[in-house]
Amino acid sequence: MMSDEYLVECKIDDDDEEEQKLQHSPPPPPQFSTPSITPQPSLTHVESRDPYGVNKHLKVEFSDVLAEPMSVHSYDRVWVYSGISFESARIWGYRCLTVLCAVPVSLLSGCLFALLACLHIWCVMPCIQVCHTCLPCVRSLWMTVVNIFIEPFCASVARCCSGIYILLSKEED
Repeated sequence: MMSDEYLVECKIDDDDEEEQKLQHSPPPPPQFSTPSITPQPSLTHVESRDPYGVNKHLKVEFSDVLAEPMSVHSYDRVWVYSGISFESARIWGYRCLTVLCAVPVSLLSGCLFALLACLHIWCVMPCIQVCHTCLPCVRSLWMTVVNIFIEPFCASVARCCSGIYILLSKEED
């Protein structure tokens, strides 16, 4: 698959070049922009439906799936029609599946993320805050238990084992 860095954008219609420059002007630096002035993308007209590149791995073309080596070639028309069939089936299959599945899956995804947000806000974060509040008391109690019981035992075992030396040698047959 060819990476996007090799693709070149070719302008066909130069009549409204000034209008395009105004529409595609870069955003102001963060220190000069205000959140109320920056336009929010609408759900009805979006230039890029994957602005963060979440689905880069799904950019599949005909040549990524089917390719003929130089030693064997089918008829040119067969190759062209196969490419057209592949692209048509991919595009129309996707469109038909999204007509059937997009609304229910987005509804379920929205409910799932709402449930996760609710659990995070009302269950997880309060538990974490309780742990952070109680942790200093538990830490001092745990350090006392370690210093009284575990540290002397480990020190004794270490002194007993400090005189043991292990010599590894390779045994030949």
